Amino acid sequence: CKSDYCSNTAVKFSSRIRSTSSHTGVAAFTQTSSALDGRDANLTSLTQADGKTYEQLRLECLQKGKLFEDPDFPAVGDSLFFSQRVPVNFEWKRPGEICKDPKFITGGATRTDICQGQLGDCWLLAAIASLTLHEETLKRVVPHDQSFDRGYAGIFHFQFWQHNKWLDVVVDDRLPCVRNNLVFVHSADNTEFWSALLEKAYAKLNGSYESLKGGSTMEAMEDFTGGVGEMYETKNAPTNLFLILKKAVERGSMLGCSIDITSSAESEAQTTTGLVKGHAYSITGVEEVTTVNYRGAKVQLIRVRNPWGQVEWNGPWKKNRLLHNSLDDGEFWMEFGDFKANYDKIEICNLTPDSLSDDGSKKWEVNLFEGNWIRGSTAGGCRNYIDTFWTNPQFKLRLDHPDDGDKMCSVIVALLQKNRRRLRKEGLDMETIGFAIYEAPDDQDHQGKDFFRYNGSKARSRSYINMREVSERFRLPPGNYLLVPTTFQPHHEADFLIRIFSENKAGAMYVHENTLQCYQPDFKENISCVHSNIILMQVDNTGMLEFEEFKVFWEKLKKWIMLFLAYDTDRSGRMSSYELRSALNAAGMNLNNKILQLLGLRFADENFDIDFDDYLTCIVRLENMFRVFQALDKQKKGVINLNMMQVKLFFFTFLKM
Repeated sequence: CKSDYCSNTAVKFSSRIRSTSSHTGVAAFTQTSSALDGRDANLTSLTQADGKTYEQLRLECLQKGKLFEDPDFPAVGDSLFFSQRVPVNFEWKRPGEICKDPKFITGGATRTDICQGQLGDCWLLAAIASLTLHEETLKRVVPHDQSFDRGYAGIFHFQFWQHNKWLDVVVDDRLPCVRNNLVFVHSADNTEFWSALLEKAYAKLNGSYESLKGGSTMEAMEDFTGGVGEMYETKNAPTNLFLILKKAVERGSMLGCSIDITSSAESEAQTTTGLVKGHAYSITGVEEVTTVNYRGAKVQLIRVRNPWGQVEWNGPWKKNRLLHNSLDDGEFWMEFGDFKANYDKIEICNLTPDSLSDDGSKKWEVNLFEGNWIRGSTAGGCRNYIDTFWTNPQFKLRLDHPDDGDKMCSVIVALLQKNRRRLRKEGLDMETIGFAIYEAPDDQDHQGKDFFRYNGSKARSRSYINMREVSERFRLPPGNYLLVPTTFQPHHEADFLIRIFSENKAGAMYVHENTLQCYQPDFKENISCVHSNIILMQVDNTGMLEFEEFKVFWEKLKKWIMLFLAYDTDRSGRMSSYELRSALNAAGMNLNNKILQLLGLRFADENFDIDFDDYLTCIVRLENMFRVFQALDKQKKGVINLNMMQVKLFFFTFLKM
């Protein structure tokens, strides 16, 4: 299907915001959309290595009369940078050493409390500015019962959403300074420190301050809310874009915007109108006003904030007393037409998946899966690579119930790659990701190469892009569908999370999830494990085979050899590790992705090939594992119980092979 091919060049998110400088097969569970913003504090997970809570650590410090020093994120250069030496002589100072009377929050946390420092994390600051507009969400991320007064112990904590769970991140209050001034995020009030400590906690979550260089505002907004994101291009937006933004603000969504760049030379270049290219802004207000100057006509206006706290739009409506905005604080108003003409992208993080083009709210169902792409087994790349595309993880989605008063089913698919920012110190970065949805046959099997060769997708992500999350909203007729998440190129490894939102309850499953199906070998049930890959059928520990046993072994060996030759298409004595699934299926062994990934890692070489010797070793060991399992499964339930001695014997047997 030619139309199903991805573009030759994947989209690169390469503006200043995007700096140019697990397990598979977890059972799906369903939850309502009320869990999106994670209000239940009992769901919060601890992150400290010693397993202690913020309160336990704080009380320990008070009892010892010492200020907290975080062993998990120490005040050293590695916490600042991973790719270079610290360029200047940083000093780590506590707020009490910077000013006489430090405060955690002064007069409420507001968007003017965030001023960017020397770190390229404007995307994070734009999200923090949006966060301050939502009091309840802010209190979750930044617990307000913290201070430098009574009970102060040099320790603070913040909460972030990561991969469908809330994490409580503890930090000490030692902050990087130069000449007694904060180097990174700081407040306009030099005695207020909540924003600087929040940035430090987020840096700890991601491994270092340098890991925060470059990113998407959407990424941080989701980490503050657990919400679901949508992106609009102003030059190709729906006609009711202003109403969409207005409704987003009314529903408590968080919004950001940016201007694209065409080359790194344009990064942070200032236009003649005072706007900065490749820089993240936050949208803080959307209004429709009536003025005398416009003869009573309504004017659509939008309020934007630069996280620098300065450098503003110098066109019409910049500052207006009618709108109570006359300070030079980086915030300004624009007429909506000017906004669309100057900005390129809008990012919206919704606390619920409700469409911003519809009225009212709905109760959404959520199916959630975790998985990974492993080279040599499940990292098949996009549809351009048909020979390996089919090996990607596959998820079955069943839509039985159309939306209320409609014949179609509303579905949102959000694909998120995990932990990539933390892995930057290992030379890794965001993978270019996307997904496709196919109309699925009724059977539950993992679909093979021919299915994707002759069937086009029914829906897919608009583009493959190197962002943390790709999400799309679809309207599909009831039926069975197959969701295939992929990286753009094959052999690229990453862990991922998929969230599938549906207005009505939808069935979803990971294909071959948590299954280990095997064929029934025609051996006697009392046959035990063997000591050699060659003498497969000997049962009396004599090292010899009876003639009948040898005949069975020989027939199997011939079958395995023919299967290998069928997949060794170039007669090189090797087969692609991506074809191992098909070869094992043909041999009667159906394995889930987790086991296939482990087999690929164990037996494939650096070119993702398996030679004949390793292939035979693999299939013989699987044969033995199936046979021993069946011998122990007396009641044929597919489940066995082992005591410690049996576990030792089981593993000792296969380690010897």
